[in-house]
Amino acid sequence: MRPRVPVGVTKPCESVLSWHKEPETARAGKAAVTLAGAAGYGTCVGGFAAVVLAGGAARRMGGADKPTIPVAGQSMLTRVLAAVHDADPRVVVGRVPPDLPVEVASTSEQPPGGGPVAATAAGLALVPENVSFTALLAADLPLLTGEAMDVLRLTVESAPMMQGAVYRDAEGRRQSLCGVWRTPALREALTRLAGERGSLQGAPMHALLTHLNFIEVSWRRPGPPPWFDCDTDDDLRTAEEWAR
Repeated sequence: MRPRVPVGVTKPCESVLSWHKEPETARAGKAAVTLAGAAGYGTCVGGFAAVVLAGGAARRMGGADKPTIPVAGQSMLTRVLAAVHDADPRVVVGRVPPDLPVEVASTSEQPPGGGPVAATAAGLALVPENVSFTALLAADLPLLTGEAMDVLRLTVESAPMMQGAVYRDAEGRRQSLCGVWRTPALREALTRLAGERGSLQGAPMHALLTHLNFIEVSWRRPGPPPWFDCDTDDDLRTAEEWAR
């Protein structure tokens, strides 16, 4: 592994971007970044879309329809969509509840239950070709905010050699479904993976990420972590406490 090398300083958050490449035998590159910026600086010249994955069996929650579960009075899906309020289009892959308070495009992978990569491809098919950046998000991120999305968007815009940015948690685990990607690169990665496997059905996210160069971002601002997802009832209780 090469030493961490500072490659630039980006205002207004005055954060030093540091990166490390994977070994030459690795198929994907990634960089580690810590940002603690102010809100309102993601511009995404060329357009910004969002694909929200709302499928999954939620086995650890008794098969509940997770995206519709409320946190602090709003469904988790509604809260995620609010964090990308300026995205156009906003695409939900999975069931859209009839009382969803915002307008979205909707679709589903075929056959349903094909996993997150197949769902990503289905959602991206509804994103116009001229959209430069696409957020790829899980629907169970009730603490996600517009500020947190701005950090990811600025990170990608400020690193032209990188194809995306995702959050990583306090233990260093990558949060693959809490990120922003250059749309053409994400399309190409899906095409390459489909060519390798013959189908995207059942493909894991880490297989897709091997075809992308990306930055991992650590959230160091006060307050709850935007990447916090709800997989259990205990997670829901924690999110409810944080969201108050």
